Amino acid sequence: MTTDHDTPIQEMDDADNEVYADDRVDDLVKGVAAAHLAGTLYVVPTPIGNLQDITERARDVLASATTIAAEDTRRCRKLLHLLDITPVRVMPLHEHNEAGAVASVVRRLEAGEIVALVSDAGTPLISDPGHLLLRAVWEAQAAGANVRVVPLPGPSAVLTALSACPLPLHLFSFAGFLPAKSTGRRARLQELLGLPGAFVLFEAPHRIAVALEDLAELAGDRRVFIARELTKMHESLLLGTATQVLERLVAAQALRGEFVVVVEGPPARGQGLEVDAERLLLALAEELSPAQAAKVAARLTGGKRADFYARLQELNG
Repeated sequence: MTTDHDTPIQEMDDADNEVYADDRVDDLVKGVAAAHLAGTLYVVPTPIGNLQDITERARDVLASATTIAAEDTRRCRKLLHLLDITPVRVMPLHEHNEAGAVASVVRRLEAGEIVALVSDAGTPLISDPGHLLLRAVWEAQAAGANVRVVPLPGPSAVLTALSACPLPLHLFSFAGFLPAKSTGRRARLQELLGLPGAFVLFEAPHRIAVALEDLAELAGDRRVFIARELTKMHESLLLGTATQVLERLVAAQALRGEFVVVVEGPPARGQGLEVDAERLLLALAEELSPAQAAKVAARLTGGKRADFYARLQELNG
């Protein structure tokens, strides 16, 4: 049985919607295994730390694939062993060989094989190899080959971190890893800090401290959310300025593991102005009388003096 969730969007027509039109909820809930399409490259997310996060669909695809293209074949075989899956073929596809391996994978797809693409952990192509392969498959399809790409939902360090992050995320960018050298890292941070929304980074344990030190200098009071060792035994989540977060990591001797870093975006005009204005008001109130603080705050922000004075009275109880 082929369902619409195993058919690429580019192949859909009205008939594909019959699965839902027939209200076949029982089949969907039970997760009835679909017949996998020949010539399909499945993009398969794998657990980022907890084996229980593997989906039934991912397990089924890995068990059915004629070829698994893996960033690290040893890690992939270990995962397959834990899942009690005996693969037909596991081949390496990583940043050092992808350009040369793409043609071989596309030929296998054109011959009708089912290929699963996996990274070391999480969703492939998120700071992982695979882009050249996907581009080649789409180009082959455009040229008339009977091949397609089917992405599977599943574990992602980025989305897992964002789901627990209290910072405003109506707009965010993913930047992967920062450059290793100081000059490049600081230049990249300056660029990212100029973007209109929050941004998300991956960082290695041996560079997390210097990255946070640079953020402390360049990002000022912007808040930073740290997700460390997500889904693993020593998972921890931290929120504060870069300086505060670094101090807590050092105190807990927790500068080890894998880090996802979310940096707050700049204050937006309108909503963000209210937050900044309040901080300004409080700072002025430390040096001036309430009336003078309200007057200066109104002059600097364009707000109303009466509003600032009233807000200061509320804050002071």
